Amino acid sequence: MKKGKVFVISGPSGVGKGTICAELMKKYPDLAATTVSVTTRAPRPGEQEGVQYYYRSDEQFDKMLSDGLFLETVDKFTHRYGTLQSEVEKVLSEGKNVILEIEMIGGANVKKRIPEAVLIFILPPSLEALTGRIKGRGSETEEEIRIRQAQVETEFDQAEPYQYFVVNDDLFEAVERVKDIIVAEGLKDDYRSVKKNFFGRE
Repeated sequence: MKKGKVFVISGPSGVGKGTICAELMKKYPDLAATTVSVTTRAPRPGEQEGVQYYYRSDEQFDKMLSDGLFLETVDKFTHRYGTLQSEVEKVLSEGKNVILEIEMIGGANVKKRIPEAVLIFILPPSLEALTGRIKGRGSETEEEIRIRQAQVETEFDQAEPYQYFVVNDDLFEAVERVKDIIVAEGLKDDYRSVKKNFFGRE
């Protein structure tokens, strides 16, 4: 059984990463699987434990970190986030692709741990459009919005390791582009494994 690949999806806050991932999973449920990350922030209205995140205290997060349970962690806006290595390994062992919706620092850390991971960066059509999306969520204060705006250029400077860049101007098109990337990456193979499968030898 061919092992699945890890796909990291990152981008500025409010760019629509979560929506793209949700639509991708809804439209193409057999394409890949997502994992649930751990966060120290409080749930937003409508969010549920074990669905959007596992919500843990700082003390609990520290314990999980010291126990080596995370593939990657990142501190962002006074909160911490972490990807559980056990969840990623479980999906990969089943031959499925994994989609991780994480920050750029986390993506770079995943690439170090898993060199074959594929990094996808989501861009807004413009900075003005991104600001409008953040305000539309109604979950950030004006000060938090200003901080996020200032972070956009810094975040993009961290995106050099990313192999693909997708502009989320139209949700349908963005989902299709990410899908095409995952399908194309799945068709890649290395010389030795192809030769072994075809001739029965390396």
